[in-house]
Amino acid sequence: MKHAFALLALPLTLAACAYASGPSASARQADVAEGRRLAEVNCSTCHAIGPTGESRNPLSPPFRTFSRNYPVNALEEAFAEGILVGHPSMPEFRLEPDQIDDLLAYIESIQEERGG
Repeated sequence: MKHAFALLALPLTLAACAYASGPSASARQADVAEGRRLAEVNCSTCHAIGPTGESRNPLSPPFRTFSRNYPVNALEEAFAEGILVGHPSMPEFRLEPDQIDDLLAYIESIQEERGG
Protein backbone atom coordinates (compact mmCIF):
# COMPACT_ATOMS: atom_id res chain seq x y z
CA MET A 1 0.00 0.00 0.00
CA LYS A 2 2.87 2.40 0.79
CA HIS A 3 4.36 1.80 -2.67
CA ALA A 4 1.03 2.54 -4.36
CA PHE A 5 0.82 5.89 -2.52
CA ALA A 6 4.41 6.71 -3.46
CA LEU A 7 3.67 6.00 -7.12
CA LEU A 8 0.62 8.25 -6.99
CA ALA A 9 2.54 11.04 -5.26
CA LEU A 10 5.47 10.97 -7.70
CA PRO A 11 3.71 12.76 -10.61
CA LEU A 12 2.49 15.47 -8.25
CA THR A 13 5.97 15.93 -6.84
CA LEU A 14 7.50 16.16 -10.31
CA ALA A 15 4.87 18.66 -11.42
CA ALA A 16 5.51 20.81 -8.35
CA CYS A 17 9.26 20.76 -9.00
CA ALA A 18 8.77 21.74 -12.64
CA TYR A 19 6.47 24.59 -11.64
CA ALA A 20 8.89 25.82 -8.97
CA SER A 21 11.82 25.83 -11.38
CA GLY A 22 10.13 28.50 -13.51
CA PRO A 23 8.84 28.67 -17.04
CA SER A 24 10.14 26.33 -19.70
CA ALA A 25 12.62 27.52 -22.28
CA SER A 26 9.88 27.63 -24.92
CA ALA A 27 7.67 29.73 -22.62
CA ARG A 28 10.55 32.15 -22.02
CA GLN A 29 11.16 32.37 -25.78
CA ALA A 30 7.48 33.17 -26.29
CA ASP A 31 7.71 35.90 -23.62
CA VAL A 32 10.79 37.38 -25.31
CA ALA A 33 9.09 37.25 -28.73
CA GLU A 34 6.00 38.99 -27.37
CA GLY A 35 8.24 41.55 -25.66
CA ARG A 36 9.93 42.30 -28.98
CA ARG A 37 6.53 42.74 -30.60
CA LEU A 38 5.50 45.19 -27.85
CA ALA A 39 8.76 47.11 -28.33
CA GLU A 40 8.18 47.30 -32.08
CA VAL A 41 4.65 48.65 -31.60
CA ASN A 42 5.34 51.07 -28.73
CA CYS A 43 9.00 52.05 -28.87
CA SER A 44 10.67 51.57 -32.24
CA THR A 45 9.75 54.96 -33.67
CA CYS A 46 12.36 56.50 -31.35
CA HIS A 47 14.49 53.71 -29.81
CA ALA A 48 16.79 51.18 -31.41
CA ILE A 49 15.08 48.10 -30.01
CA GLY A 50 17.41 45.43 -31.38
CA PRO A 51 20.87 44.21 -30.42
CA THR A 52 22.40 46.61 -32.98
CA GLY A 53 21.59 49.89 -34.66
CA GLU A 54 21.12 53.49 -33.68
CA SER A 55 17.98 55.07 -32.26
CA ARG A 56 15.98 57.23 -34.66
CA ASN A 57 15.74 59.89 -31.96
CA PRO A 58 19.22 60.74 -30.63
CA LEU A 59 17.71 61.42 -27.18
CA SER A 60 16.30 57.88 -27.02
CA PRO A 61 18.84 55.34 -25.75
CA PRO A 62 19.07 52.01 -27.55
CA PHE A 63 17.36 49.26 -25.57
CA ARG A 64 20.57 47.21 -25.51
CA THR A 65 22.25 49.91 -23.38
CA PHE A 66 19.64 50.24 -20.62
CA SER A 67 21.64 48.15 -18.14
CA ARG A 68 24.54 50.63 -18.32
CA ASN A 69 22.60 52.97 -16.05
CA TYR A 70 20.33 50.76 -13.94
CA PRO A 71 19.06 47.21 -13.55
CA VAL A 72 16.57 46.42 -16.30
CA ASN A 73 14.04 45.07 -13.78
CA ALA A 74 13.97 48.57 -12.23
CA LEU A 75 11.83 49.56 -15.24
CA GLU A 76 8.98 47.36 -14.02
CA GLU A 77 7.42 50.03 -11.82
CA ALA A 78 7.79 52.72 -14.47
CA PHE A 79 6.06 50.53 -17.04
CA ALA A 80 3.30 49.66 -14.57
CA GLU A 81 2.59 53.29 -13.69
CA GLY A 82 2.98 54.60 -17.22
CA ILE A 83 6.25 56.12 -18.27
CA LEU A 84 6.02 59.87 -17.89
CA VAL A 85 9.71 60.64 -18.18
CA GLY A 86 12.33 59.79 -20.71
CA HIS A 87 13.08 61.89 -23.74
CA PRO A 88 10.89 65.01 -24.17
CA SER A 89 8.76 63.60 -26.99
CA MET A 90 8.18 60.22 -25.33
CA PRO A 91 4.47 59.38 -25.31
CA GLU A 92 2.78 58.03 -22.21
CA PHE A 93 1.66 54.42 -22.45
CA ARG A 94 0.58 51.76 -20.00
CA LEU A 95 1.09 48.02 -20.12
CA GLU A 96 -0.62 45.12 -18.38
CA PRO A 97 1.50 43.14 -15.86
CA ASP A 98 2.14 40.20 -18.20
CA GLN A 99 3.05 42.62 -21.01
CA ILE A 100 5.54 44.30 -18.69
CA ASP A 101 7.11 40.92 -17.91
CA ASP A 102 7.37 40.14 -21.62
CA LEU A 103 8.89 43.51 -22.50
CA LEU A 104 11.41 43.24 -19.66
CA ALA A 105 12.30 39.69 -20.74
CA TYR A 106 13.02 41.00 -24.23
CA ILE A 107 15.01 44.02 -23.03
CA GLU A 108 17.07 41.78 -20.72
CA SER A 109 17.72 39.36 -23.58
CA ILE A 110 19.47 42.00 -25.74
CA GLN A 111 21.63 43.78 -23.15
CA GLU A 112 25.22 44.34 -24.17
CA GLU A 113 27.83 42.03 -22.76
CA ARG A 114 29.79 43.78 -20.09
CA GLY A 115 33.55 43.54 -20.13
CA GLY A 116 35.27 42.25 -17.00
